[in-house]
Amino acid sequence: MACKTISFFFFCFLFISIDSISSQRLSDTETDCSKRWIHIRRLPSRFNLDLLTNCSEYPLFDNFCPYLANHGLGPKTHNKSQSWYRSNPLLLELIFHRRMLEYPCLTSDPSQANAIYLPYYAAIDSLRYLYGPGVNNSMEHGLELYDYLQDNEGWIWSRNHGADHFLVMSRPALDFSQSVDVNPPIWGTSFLELPEFYNLTVLIVEGRAWPWQEQAVPYLTSFHPPNLGLLESWIKRVRASKRTTLLLFAGGGGVGSSPNIRRSIRNECENSSLSNSSDVYVNNGGGHDYSKMRKVCDIVDCSNGVCEHDPVRYMRPMLRATFCLQPPGDTPTRRSTFDGIIAGCIPVFFEEQSAKSQYGWHLPEEMYRDFAVFMPKEDIVFKGLRILDVLMGIPRDEVRRMRERVIELIPRVVYRKHGSSLDLRAGKDAFDIAVEGALQRIHSRLKARAFDQ
Repeated sequence: MACKTISFFFFCFLFISIDSISSQRLSDTETDCSKRWIHIRRLPSRFNLDLLTNCSEYPLFDNFCPYLANHGLGPKTHNKSQSWYRSNPLLLELIFHRRMLEYPCLTSDPSQANAIYLPYYAAIDSLRYLYGPGVNNSMEHGLELYDYLQDNEGWIWSRNHGADHFLVMSRPALDFSQSVDVNPPIWGTSFLELPEFYNLTVLIVEGRAWPWQEQAVPYLTSFHPPNLGLLESWIKRVRASKRTTLLLFAGGGGVGSSPNIRRSIRNECENSSLSNSSDVYVNNGGGHDYSKMRKVCDIVDCSNGVCEHDPVRYMRPMLRATFCLQPPGDTPTRRSTFDGIIAGCIPVFFEEQSAKSQYGWHLPEEMYRDFAVFMPKEDIVFKGLRILDVLMGIPRDEVRRMRERVIELIPRVVYRKHGSSLDLRAGKDAFDIAVEGALQRIHSRLKARAFDQ
């Protein structure tokens, strides 16, 4: 199939024959594909690649054109970088599409597939409704895709009414869950509220608490190692890093007068220092040793998106911190959660939906207490609980164990670079775990449907 000419010519590889890629990957890896066959639906480019040509058309959002480089990973942080990029989280859909072409169990025959992947860039397409002229038609988001699936080889969709299909959405579910009956529209599109897609499995960076079809997958970070050696080198650096700061908050907000968790964090951090807080040295019955700490609390101000494409700004402070505070904002979770894990910084959550009830595939719920600290935000904002008191009371041996558990999670939340080495592909990264989870969920869904019939 000839590659369609678009301004972003470096994406033309996406039109390479799926058959040839599949056979090559199978011969390279000798993978057991039992119950793992995936068919990629061939969608017109208006549902994916053509959307990239509009990268500068939403000034209220951002110009994401510069971050299309390196097949969507973004520009390198510096010329000699091999693993670090200025990645834009919005482009997870593109990166996932690129990685799907390397999946070892692709089939060109949809009737033989255990799952169908839809390479639809839903979040990028949503920009015209969220920030563009289509805001008053946001209830139509996705209907064009549905019509195409019905009108072109409709049997692929209709055989299981979409229950064997999955796609990726790189914005939170809040942006896609506006009721179709809201008039006038408030915020978001209605993609996830359309009955036409109720059977679809959606891999989303942040889901809601109840819909079965939504499963949260890690946000896209800036770390994309191409081989096992570079991944292990980074983990070695993380493990050896001197933690000279007790706790860190990298983010914005909390500067207003209304009580909220971010304001409480800023107030406590600004009022705490080793020089004026004598209780810093209290061990609280075996608590952590703070005698070598240079800072009790550090804030990296990421207001107005200044950190989003500059991992150096926040990664270096995270490498020096023992705990990274992850308060909710407009939504319960945030990309910083995964940045912190990559830095070996123990996450501190203030809502269970921030991670525990979201990322069960990648951050196993049964391990939650082993790698994270939880404090209800209400206790801090309204009941006077001090974050420092809780963290300083954790025994040093437990802190070391928690950090080691965090470090063990790093490969699970990283999206490795496309075309990575065979030794790195031997392990599972965030993409692999997401695809495996989608296959299992679809299998369970189809089994339940067969039982009901």
